[in-house]
Amino acid sequence: MTQPPLTRRLSSLITSDQAVPNLRRYFGTSLLHEAEPFTGSRFEHLAGGGDRQAVANVVTAHDLIAVQTLSVRISAQVALDLLEGDLGVRLSKLLSSIPFDIDMVEAEAADLAEGSPAHTAWRLLYDQPGIGWVKAGKLLARKRPRLLPVYDQVVRCVLGRPKSFWLDLHGALRADNHALHRELMALRQAADLPATVSVLRVCDVVLWMHHRTDHQQRSCRSRSQSAGPVSSASTAPR
Repeated sequence: MTQPPLTRRLSSLITSDQAVPNLRRYFGTSLLHEAEPFTGSRFEHLAGGGDRQAVANVVTAHDLIAVQTLSVRISAQVALDLLEGDLGVRLSKLLSSIPFDIDMVEAEAADLAEGSPAHTAWRLLYDQPGIGWVKAGKLLARKRPRLLPVYDQVVRCVLGRPKSFWLDLHGALRADNHALHRELMALRQAADLPATVSVLRVCDVVLWMHHRTDHQQRSCRSRSQSAGPVSSASTAPR
């Protein structure tokens, strides 16, 4: 059976010769130590992670700093609302219905589809002033790193601008008895990364490192329109 385009693209990039060196460069596990790791290497691990049981259902100041390691910033107005206001209460209620202890490959499509708590949380954040789809996705990826992926213009571009990223990625990870998921776990081990780096984050970094320079040089962002995680729906730099 012919693989869907997204699955073929993911597989080709994950198995490329540059995947392991790029992961080591990003996370600072290269034996050469030629440069400092990227700030995003701390995204999942800062202050023990955003999915720790004690804080899994609330947005903390550490979460807002973690998002900054991926080169985006939540405005002070929205940050205060998340930390102390009604927005934080509403998001917390939704987070309590989103599992924090399963990988995307273990989830059902209904857990990611429109109308699910995850998508409703994304939409709630997306609708806030100055947030949009990139920041909304990154904040949710901090809270649910195993279930929800980081997604920005670079990744969207390198994958051919999929219309339903969460669902398409979910399908790709589950195909062929979870073959792609297993490849990503093997890649994580080959790059000497701890198991606490999620499979989704391994995938994101491989894709982003592969295309980031070309993306800037080709001004790909000028051709980007809006895109939500489940259906075409918005953009900010990483």
